[in-house]
Amino acid sequence: MTRRLSMAAAVPLLAAALACADSTSPLAPLAGKLGEPTFGYDQYGYNEGAGSFNGPADGADRVLDGLYLGSPFFARDHLVIKWNREWARGNAEGWANPPYAAWSANHWNGRVRGGSGEVWHYKFAWVGPCGADRTPLPGGGYCIWGQFAVLMSHGSINGHFWDAHARPPGYGRYP
Repeated sequence: MTRRLSMAAAVPLLAAALACADSTSPLAPLAGKLGEPTFGYDQYGYNEGAGSFNGPADGADRVLDGLYLGSPFFARDHLVIKWNREWARGNAEGWANPPYAAWSANHWNGRVRGGSGEVWHYKFAWVGPCGADRTPLPGGGYCIWGQFAVLMSHGSINGHFWDAHARPPGYGRYP
């Protein structure tokens, strides 16, 4: 149970803190040498132009040191994060100029060689002021970071767990 709680807290935090953290232009792809758009993954697993991270959790902090948030336990797990341009805009602005039509999805797969064995899926959306962390929201889901909804959170550790399941679980209902 301790590992489940640590993963349930760590992955959402990663989406907010790292998605597009180093982007020089949050609303457009990064420029290449001759000014052409650059789409492609860097050595850590980020593709800023596509709004995506795809790689070992170890690279999510942009330091390849065999650790994820200071621990080797989840570092080899495979992580896919996708975010839209509104999420990138919000990160660039420090979420200070709402409203945002921002969303992010995280897919965590620890069923890889040397992985944790855990599998988790998350969907987040910006909803505006919603209260303290874990405040239940109408239609399901809960508030995190004061202005985001966890629309879906489920995964497996020796069984399947649902942490949040908003209805509908998609992004279209939210700003």
